[in-house]
Amino acid sequence: MTGNGGAAVSLRGAALRFGHHVIWEDLDLDIAPGECLAVLGPNGAGKTTLLKVLLGLLPLTAGTVTIDGRPPRRGSPVTGYVPQQKDFDRDLPIRGRDLVQFGVDGHRPGLPLTRARQVDAAIAAVGAQDYADAPVGLLSGGQQQRLRIAQALAGRPRLLLCDEPLLSLDPASQQQVTTLLNDYHREHGTTVVFVTHEITPVAVFVDRCCTSRPAGGPPAPRTG
Repeated sequence: MTGNGGAAVSLRGAALRFGHHVIWEDLDLDIAPGECLAVLGPNGAGKTTLLKVLLGLLPLTAGTVTIDGRPPRRGSPVTGYVPQQKDFDRDLPIRGRDLVQFGVDGHRPGLPLTRARQVDAAIAAVGAQDYADAPVGLLSGGQQQRLRIAQALAGRPRLLLCDEPLLSLDPASQQQVTTLLNDYHREHGTTVVFVTHEITPVAVFVDRCCTSRPAGGPPAPRTG
């Protein structure tokens, strides 16, 4: 089942406010199945807030939002999430494999052997086999971000939300992460919403861009 007019994601008259502060309002936006949409804008423009709505973490103040024709909900296996790159504590006692496991456990059912195979497949998909068993805090920023992508892909999501995943990465790591996401998007037909400050690193990856304006300006589609 898909949303309005076959859209994978659909927002109609959507608004979000905190008290008297308007984040955005009057937002009408459809994202087609398999489309990669880049959401551009400065800090405070409501880009990450939009992702939180799609993750089911924030309710709209007005309007409607659907993913595959249904309201978003927290922990949905339909949706994967890649956060911004932030270094882990060097003393964090978990391996890269454990981080990916978090994307399979909990709300995603399955026998332990099945889950282990999902983890292995996700790690292989991002090329992280050589350091999957190393302490995650000792890995480079690019390696950590590969594992975060593996975590997001482990549940085989139909919608992938990326919150500035290239931030704080060097150009080589940015290229590697972009290539990974692009390859997965093209191979699996996954719908992608990619939040970013700068379009250049992902220009060949995205199908369409929209801009998010601070203080009440909703994302407005424009040619990308």
